[in-house]
Amino acid sequence: GPLLHALEVKLGLKLSEGKTKQIFLLVDQPGLVLVQSKDQITAGNAARKDQMEGKAAIANKTTSCVFRLLQESGIKTAFVKQHSDTAFIAAHCEMIPIEWVCRRVATGSFLKRNPGVKEGYRFSPLKMEMFFKDDANNDPQWSEEQLLEAKFCLAGLTIGQCEVDIMNRSTVAIFEILEKAWATQDCTLVDMKIEFGVNVKTQEIVLADVIDNDSWRLWPSGDRSQQKDKQVYRDLKEVTPEAMQVVKRNFEWVSERVKLLLEHQAGGRVVVLMGSTSDMAHCEKIRKACTSYGIPCILRVTSAHKGPDETLRIKAEYEGDGVPTVFVAVAGRSNGLGPVMSGNTAYPVINCPPLTPDWGAQDVWSSLRMPSGLGCSTVLSPEAAAQFAAQIFGLTDHLVWCKLRASMLNTWVALKLADKKLQACSL
Repeated sequence: GPLLHALEVKLGLKLSEGKTKQIFLLVDQPGLVLVQSKDQITAGNAARKDQMEGKAAIANKTTSCVFRLLQESGIKTAFVKQHSDTAFIAAHCEMIPIEWVCRRVATGSFLKRNPGVKEGYRFSPLKMEMFFKDDANNDPQWSEEQLLEAKFCLAGLTIGQCEVDIMNRSTVAIFEILEKAWATQDCTLVDMKIEFGVNVKTQEIVLADVIDNDSWRLWPSGDRSQQKDKQVYRDLKEVTPEAMQVVKRNFEWVSERVKLLLEHQAGGRVVVLMGSTSDMAHCEKIRKACTSYGIPCILRVTSAHKGPDETLRIKAEYEGDGVPTVFVAVAGRSNGLGPVMSGNTAYPVINCPPLTPDWGAQDVWSSLRMPSGLGCSTVLSPEAAAQFAAQIFGLTDHLVWCKLRASMLNTWVALKLADKKLQACSL
């Protein structure tokens, strides 16, 4: 449980101490660090600074839940696991000294820097900004050119165009994932600040630092007057014990709500119907892909040609228990299964025929040329059929959507890195 496991880890060198946390090397676990939160809240570059009993535990709980959501979605992060009430374990990173800010709604400093823009202006696509971490100069806004010219080198990785592009894209994806998650709680994620590090072991750029109630603006029902984030503390005319209680209650509200972001919104399932067990290998690929999206997948054998009554009985079984279902029909040669299902259910049906080189060109038409009134789709790749089913469930289940979104980012990053590697070889 989340008790103080002081015995469990040996603290080594203190790597750094900031306004709200300390970071220690772990003696027995090379490549890992302990991030220990403090009961301190600050604003305006620590111009305002207060003790807040329980702040460390609240912040740690919040950041641990947020990182779990991102990690489980497939975003690369430094987070390893929550260690205690007030600390978590993370991969040791060298931090890139930039705050990446992403905005959906114009407010705060953006309005000061862009006079004439009204509060509430919506950015689509999202608005990205960068600020150089430099307390002496109040974290000045930087352009991409300034960042590139700085030629930062961290853990042996030089921050060039490729790395900047990856961090930009990642910030947008991370924002969109957290925005989707908070929307399930009727909360608008207005804007957000994150930081990246370079993993000292793998040289990978990963989301690092923390994401807690100091990192974003959160407006329940899109209403600024109900804001739950650290802005409430920044805006205080004077710091009184009563005012600090209000701030603390807001922080607690967020740390309780953030747990709900990890829960599925709507259960769904994929039911794969196959004409015969000779299609099993094809169906297993569909099941494996469904599982990767966290979607339950059931395999059944039934032939619409040889046992239509049984096909319809199986259909009724899955229509009758109230669980949202996508049917996938896997039938070789002439696909009677998909069309018969599609003509007799209001649920989506995806044909995923196991085509063979000999007759595939002919067979595929039994999945494509439908009588009027049938809405089944056809997706030839088993993985892609599962992906399409996931995209349907992603409309109502944010956890599925988040996996799809992270996967899109990771594909993009992989291409970017492959190109960088190829260019390095060609020099």
